[in-house]
Amino acid sequence: MNRRNQILIGVLVLQAALIAIAFWPRQAVTTATGQALFPGITTDLIRSVRLTDAKGQTIRLAKSDTGWVLPDADDYPATTEKVTRLLDKLAGLKADRLITQTAASHKRLKVAEDDFNVRIEFELSDGSQHRLYVGSSAGYAATHVRVDGQEQVYMVSGLSSSDASSQATAWTDASYFSVTRDEVIAFTLENANGRFEFVKDQAGTWTMGDLAADETLNQAAITSLLYSVSSVSLQRPLGKVEQPEYGLQSPVAVVTLKTHSDTEGDRTYTLRVGAQDAADQTYVLASSSSPYYVRVNSYAVSGWIEKSRDDFLEVPPTATPAPGSAG
Repeated sequence: MNRRNQILIGVLVLQAALIAIAFWPRQAVTTATGQALFPGITTDLIRSVRLTDAKGQTIRLAKSDTGWVLPDADDYPATTEKVTRLLDKLAGLKADRLITQTAASHKRLKVAEDDFNVRIEFELSDGSQHRLYVGSSAGYAATHVRVDGQEQVYMVSGLSSSDASSQATAWTDASYFSVTRDEVIAFTLENANGRFEFVKDQAGTWTMGDLAADETLNQAAITSLLYSVSSVSLQRPLGKVEQPEYGLQSPVAVVTLKTHSDTEGDRTYTLRVGAQDAADQTYVLASSSSPYYVRVNSYAVSGWIEKSRDDFLEVPPTATPAPGSAG
C-alpha cells in the first residue's frame, strides 16, 4: 500500500469516527425514561420558587419561619397548601417519554430559553439552583418540559403551565377584606359626589341621613352597595409601606363600616381607595384591618367611586295620562 492510499484510508477512518461521535446516542447525558428529572430533590428541600410566564410576569415565593410568603410584597402570606402542591409536583416529575434531543425543537415545543410557557426556577436549602421550562401541551394531562442546560425535551404528566401561575391570587387567600353583612349596623361612603350615611334601624331597614320628606330610599341599591363593601378580593399585594404613588393621601373613595356582634361588640373598619394603575386599571386599596396595601380590580370599587345621591333614591313613577286626555 503506497503512502497516498494510507493517507486516504486515514482520512476515511477519521470521517467515520466523527460521524459516529455526532450521531452516537447521548444516553450518558439524558434521563432514562421513568426516572426523576430532579433526582434526590424532595419537597422539604425547596426554599424558594420564582415563576415567570410567557409575557415576563414574575412572582416569587419563599419559605419563612412562619410559612410560605411573597417576599417582594413584604412577606405577604401565601397559602402553604397551594405552594406545597406545586413543589410536590416538581419533586415528583419523571421523564415519561423522551421527545427530542435537538435544540432546534425547543421553540416549537415552547421550552426555549427565550420562548416558553412558564419558567420555574427554584433554590434548595443548600443554595443550589435549578430551572425548568414548561412548554406546550402534549395531550391530555401531558406537557413538554426541559431542564435548563440540557437539550432533551421530555413529555411528563402531572404538571402543566396552569400549575405554575405567576398571578398572586393563585398562591394567596384572595379575600383581602371581609365582614359579616348581617353584623353591619351602619356604613358611610365618601367620594367626589358627596358623603352618604346609612344606618340600619331596629326592623333591619336602612335609613339615610338628610332624606327629604318626599324622597324614598332604594333599599335594594343600599343592599347592593353593602355587598360590595363588605367583601373585597385582592388582585395583588403591594407591601406594608405606603408609597406616594398609591394616592391614598387624597383617596377617590372612603368607606367606613360599623359592625356589632355579641362576641366582639362594636367594631369600626375603614377602606380607602387610592390611585388607578393606567396599565391594568386596578386601584390601590387600604384597609384599617390589614397592615398591607393591595391592588384590586376596578369593578370591585368602581361603584364606590361613582355613586351619587340619586343612585340611592327610588325613581318616582311616571304619571300615566288619563284616557282621552290631550297630549
